[in-house]
Amino acid sequence: MTEQLQTQSDANRDDEIDLVDLFARLWAGKIRIMAFVFFGALVGLFYIFNTPPIYQADGLLQLEEKAGQLGLPEGLADLSGDSPRAVTEIEIIRSRMVVGRAISRLNLDWDAKPLPAPLIGHLLATQDIPLPQWDFLTRFARPGDAIRLDLLDVPPAWLGEEIYLTSEGQGRFVLTLPNGQELRGQVGEPVFAEEIGFTVRVGTLEGEAGRIFVLEQLPELEAIERVTDNLSISEQGRNSGILRMTFESGSPETARRTLDAIAQAYLSQNADRSAAEAESSLAFVESQMPAAREAVQEAEVALTSFREAQETISLGAEGEALLTQIRALEAELIDLAGLEEEVAERYTPNHPEYRRLLANRARIEERLVALREEVRALPATQREVLTLTQDLELAREVFVQLRNRAQELRVLRASNIGNVRIVDTARAPQEPVAPRKAIILALSSLLGLLVGAGTVLARSYLRKTVDGSQDLEAMGLPVFATLNRQSSGLKSAKGRKSLPLVALDTPQDLFVEGLRSLRTGLHFGMLDAQTRSVVFTGPAPGVGKSFISANLAVVAAQSGQKVCLVDADMRRGQQRKYFDIPRTHPGLAEVLSGEVDLSSALITTEVKNLTVLSSGPFPPNPSELLMREDLSNLIKTLDGDFDLIIIDAPPVLAVTDPVVLGRAVGAVIAVTRFGQTHPGEVMAMKKTLENAGVKLSGAILNDFDPKSARARGGYAYAYNARYSYKSGD
Repeated sequence: MTEQLQTQSDANRDDEIDLVDLFARLWAGKIRIMAFVFFGALVGLFYIFNTPPIYQADGLLQLEEKAGQLGLPEGLADLSGDSPRAVTEIEIIRSRMVVGRAISRLNLDWDAKPLPAPLIGHLLATQDIPLPQWDFLTRFARPGDAIRLDLLDVPPAWLGEEIYLTSEGQGRFVLTLPNGQELRGQVGEPVFAEEIGFTVRVGTLEGEAGRIFVLEQLPELEAIERVTDNLSISEQGRNSGILRMTFESGSPETARRTLDAIAQAYLSQNADRSAAEAESSLAFVESQMPAAREAVQEAEVALTSFREAQETISLGAEGEALLTQIRALEAELIDLAGLEEEVAERYTPNHPEYRRLLANRARIEERLVALREEVRALPATQREVLTLTQDLELAREVFVQLRNRAQELRVLRASNIGNVRIVDTARAPQEPVAPRKAIILALSSLLGLLVGAGTVLARSYLRKTVDGSQDLEAMGLPVFATLNRQSSGLKSAKGRKSLPLVALDTPQDLFVEGLRSLRTGLHFGMLDAQTRSVVFTGPAPGVGKSFISANLAVVAAQSGQKVCLVDADMRRGQQRKYFDIPRTHPGLAEVLSGEVDLSSALITTEVKNLTVLSSGPFPPNPSELLMREDLSNLIKTLDGDFDLIIIDAPPVLAVTDPVVLGRAVGAVIAVTRFGQTHPGEVMAMKKTLENAGVKLSGAILNDFDPKSARARGGYAYAYNARYSYKSGD
């Protein structure tokens, strides 16, 4: 049960995110992270200085209501329509009709600019960067270069094609056309190619000889699309009728002039549209006037004929009074109908004001019905005269209204006034709206921080190395010692004539304290060994086994033990460099081959109790020499003369020498290096030795860095600087 709880607890711990461990890993990689941040900031700065600035011009338009401008007489259809909606007018402004007028006015379909350099075009064109006087660099844009076209006309087949203009100095230039033809010209003078329909006149040309400029006339649709992509229109507030227009360009003056041209083109088309509506309405009204005039004439003839036939001259006082009252009541009903529309927008039918209006209308309608009943009570002659008189007056009223409206429409057509006005003219500040330097720099630095942190964490979690003593113990290897990092001793020995001994130079170093712990561990760990010999090897080169062997030999000798250090690496032996032994001095190879005796090869060092047997000149067959019976005899001989025999062997995964040595000695110690040795290499080394009948007695974790270990999530027992020896008192 306890084991199950422990397993569950370990699983839960694995699922949790250890923030302290995460921060430690990031802190250990702070240099790498800062490098990424610095690189990200450099990329951001490069983008800022190599990106052309964007300027924005803005302006305001007001959409006015057209109510009453084009209204027709009562009883006729309303020809004016509803007020313009903002969304409709926005689409009109962005239409090809309006934008095309602005492009034609400013020749925005012409494009003329110096040839930019690849990648750093804007940076080179705006910053005075010293460059070598190479011919191929002369063609690219530099500060102060400028060109202005006064005329450009190309054949339809060349729309969108680039034309190259090369300056020759003093206002002269050479044009290279798309068909390969070359034309020479002078600033201010037109250049023709009549056979193909090409014309150009350059107004201004600033640039040294050899500078290249690119000329291009865009197709109409492409030019319109380029303008509309940089044009933004939105309504300020809901149903306000105020439109805010913005346009972005690489020059504040270009942005202002372009937006102003678009606004003027929109005003012009709006006025034309209003005039067209007035013209259409006038034509309709004038078409109705002959019929209205004829209706008046027919009503007059009918009334006159009836009076003459009945010999009736007037309606009489009673008829005139009824007619006047009926006219007044009908006029009141018309007024009440308009008033009811206004009241209905503000009140419900149950509101007292609305109910009062309905009651008033009902009263007038009742009065009108009563008057008409009185009309029916009149004699037939008077009723007929009254009806004909009403028809005549109605016909006259319609005719008069049509005539008045026709006059209003003629005035409106002549005035050519639209229902749009400019509130704020186009204005472009001198400060660019893009690139936003602070935001770009912050984002690029943040991106560098994220990439750096991700890289550090990825390397930390994905890089599988021996990061602590627990990694070695998990592979079944007891750890004899964890040796702290010693900066001066782990440098490559390749090409160096001599190497320092840390145990002599800095005996208080933490690394040396680790060696003393290793010396003690070996003393008690080899009590039952057949011989007092130990082999130091490793899975691969560079783990520090030679460095450890030499300094351990010094530390053991300082404790009073008689120590013999044997360099068994007869391929790349380094021990002679620690003790300044000549390469030609006889060593292990000559002893095993029988060329010299052991006493001649042994070297007594300046360190008391320490004797060294170097590898000697490298033999061609080191493995064969080690497989001789002479090796076992040599170990036994040394075991009788010394208290401790330290053998520096080559790497296990590189050669078979350690396997042969391991069968003849009392113990085999594997040296691993923190943050470098892969666990797979350790397991392969262990398996190789075990297959040959050699058991690893333990392992050493070398080059241990406590700070880096915490960052990697590893842990190992090691000496701490707070408990090191102090000199003096």
